Amino acid sequence: MQIVGTDPIIHIENFGMNFGKNVVIDDLSFDVFRGETFGFLGSNGSGKTTTIRALLGIYQASAGVLQVFGREFSPEEGGKLGYLPEERGLYKKESVIDVMSYFGRLKGMQRESASAWSMNYLERVALADKAKVRLDKLSSGQQQKVQLGVTLMNDPELLILDEPTKGFDPVNRRLLMDMIDERKRAGATVLMVTHQMEEVERLCDRVILLKDGKSRAYGSISDVQDQFGNEVIAVKSTNTIPASSNYQILQQEQDGSKLRAREGVTPQVILRELVEAGVEIEKFVPTKPSLDEIFIQVYGDENPWGQV
Repeated sequence: MQIVGTDPIIHIENFGMNFGKNVVIDDLSFDVFRGETFGFLGSNGSGKTTTIRALLGIYQASAGVLQVFGREFSPEEGGKLGYLPEERGLYKKESVIDVMSYFGRLKGMQRESASAWSMNYLERVALADKAKVRLDKLSSGQQQKVQLGVTLMNDPELLILDEPTKGFDPVNRRLLMDMIDERKRAGATVLMVTHQMEEVERLCDRVILLKDGKSRAYGSISDVQDQFGNEVIAVKSTNTIPASSNYQILQQEQDGSKLRAREGVTPQVILRELVEAGVEIEKFVPTKPSLDEIFIQVYGDENPWGQV
């Protein structure tokens, strides 16, 4: 886990948000430490974007403390922050290079530096030939690359990325993940809202999982897996796995089965039971539940990502 220092760069304590009688966030607390990549997870409508907007002063919190860089967020510190909002906002009637250079100057860069940085970035994301094209002539994925470039300009200390890979194909998603990884290695702190669990497992040091405005899990990925316990066991056998009160059969197919240990039951107990039942085992591999499996546990039959 790459965390530099113990003081949080983001501190949220007992945060509540009501819209009229509708409680959107209920007593939410968590920290994001300097130098880590933090996954902010949950279904559509769980309160993630509301929390970010309240943190940045776009919304007024109903209760609690929300701090960035040790205090309530001030626009004067905008140069230290790169924010990629859920709803993208760029001047679509202007050329790509003009838009990027303009935002670079807002972040305190000189015109020449902003233009040079922008061209280098556009080269990297295969958009150099679009530098003088109006933004509204680009595809949604290309516009997303430009928006991301604006977010990364001036090497901000803190990146807040709300669905950064939305609209990206797998190749461009991997490119983005590489760039986020680079910023992390350079010491930046990253708070990332995403529905791509492989991104979370690859990049994030710690996560928080929201449901209905409340935290349902918080900590390192390993901590969260432990919170949901009950290891999944892959079993390869030519025999049928018998039913048992010690495990749940998640999958039983010719080439292998998956079992979930019941509460308080160890894999060793299950292995012994299978052997005593005459099951010939070729492979027996206990694993912690994946984040996808944890989401299924938390949301049940709900579609955790809402309507697409």
